[in-house]
Amino acid sequence: MQQSSSIKSELIEKLKQEHCFWSYGEFDVKDISDDMLIEKALVHLDLAEINQLFQIYSFAKVKKVWKEQLIPQAEYLYALNRFLAWYYFKVKKPDIYLKSMTTRYYNRLPM
Repeated sequence: MQQSSSIKSELIEKLKQEHCFWSYGEFDVKDISDDMLIEKALVHLDLAEINQLFQIYSFAKVKKVWKEQLIPQAEYLYALNRFLAWYYFKVKKPDIYLKSMTTRYYNRLPM
């Protein structure tokens, strides 16, 4: 538990350095949800820090956040999503997978 909270604090500190929380006032580490930390780390941090996510969160948790938060941002994060699909989530055909997941997301939206 102690190690995971120190890793989480370290990741949040690096995200602050990247100005990811510019719209927030002063906040405590406990104020950042796990989902937000995972999303921001995947988008803004480097491989070493992303690897740390897998030390404190399950593979399934990180993948769930990626699928729910990053994949729907299809065009904006396309290159990043393609890399994450291939490198971390071992998707054999990233382009086809991303297209199908994006389509699935938009089909679930209420009309």
